[in-house]
Amino acid sequence: MDYVKILCRSGKGGRGSMHLHRAKYQPNGGPDGGNGGRGGHVYLRGNHNYWTLLHLRYERHVFAGNGGNGGDCCSTGAQGEDKYIEVPLGTVAYDGDTGEYICDVVNDGQEVMLLKGGRGGLGNKEFATATNKAPRYAQPGEPMQEMNVILQLKLLADVGLVGFPNAGKSTLLSCVSSARPKIANYPFTTLEPSLGIVPYIEGKSFVMADIPGIIEGASEGKGIGLRFLRHIERNSLLLFLVDCNADSIKDSYEILLNELRKFNPEILDKRRILAVTKCDLIDEELMTMLRQELTDALPEDVPVVFISAPTQQGIPELKNIIWRELNSESNKIAGNLEGSDSLVHRNMDLRTVAADFAGWEDDIPDGDDDSDDDIIYLE
Repeated sequence: MDYVKILCRSGKGGRGSMHLHRAKYQPNGGPDGGNGGRGGHVYLRGNHNYWTLLHLRYERHVFAGNGGNGGDCCSTGAQGEDKYIEVPLGTVAYDGDTGEYICDVVNDGQEVMLLKGGRGGLGNKEFATATNKAPRYAQPGEPMQEMNVILQLKLLADVGLVGFPNAGKSTLLSCVSSARPKIANYPFTTLEPSLGIVPYIEGKSFVMADIPGIIEGASEGKGIGLRFLRHIERNSLLLFLVDCNADSIKDSYEILLNELRKFNPEILDKRRILAVTKCDLIDEELMTMLRQELTDALPEDVPVVFISAPTQQGIPELKNIIWRELNSESNKIAGNLEGSDSLVHRNMDLRTVAADFAGWEDDIPDGDDDSDDDIIYLE
């Protein structure tokens, strides 16, 4: 679960008190109405103990507490209860009505205020002056704020796997890590992203992310890859996987690259590796010929490796290349590094939002009106 929509509402401020002090031997006690308390705020807070947004799937309404009303003897109303929405690291928030980008939570304990609670109204004590010693009016509290918020999780991983359906992405992840994604001989076997920790030498490791297969036209909504392309925006390294039996390995690579370009041109700034998969099905002579063709056709900064995950052919070489690229000086734009702000977020396309949440309704009443008709309020 990496995509939810919730209705957030901050608390309204408490009203100020209009009260005149009454006590024995004090016939003219004067005004002593207290101020109202502020309404509760709504925050997003990063929590490294969460990995998905599943806990928010059925908690679609987050309401902060209202501020308490002021009382006599200059008593200030209680502050409304703040609400914290715990989210996994890598969560991005958007306005559900306009699609506007709001914030990005990438650090554990990071807090971002989504909605501010209303200020409490001033009591009549605050309006007393030398010429108006007994004001008989007070302020109402500020109203609450309300907003539909869309939360998207963009995975934090070092390496992102990019390829057509049945290119061998899930097979590779299952062979180099302990992850167990679904594997079958039909397209779009992978319906949700998977993460795996790949061990390297001397106790070192890196995180690899597998997303559903991309087809030509995915950036325009074809297939299911569009919803998951966001998961490779944070990856510092992109590993392209192309089947060795493809009509043209170079053309397949260019199609994948073009889909990424249409989705977000900044993704192309990341380092790239091309892995030709299922090489146990071809002989050494054909592999040598394909290697020479790709070396001549592709840029020099794109390493090419021929692998077969089930037989472990080329896997050690692939790990060495990945580790070298991850730690190279030129790879400093990684969006998954803690505190990095290099990832540029675009506003959401409202057409996709309407389709994704077609059956979503915020069937919430406006709440009780606790206003008092016998009190005069000053705006």
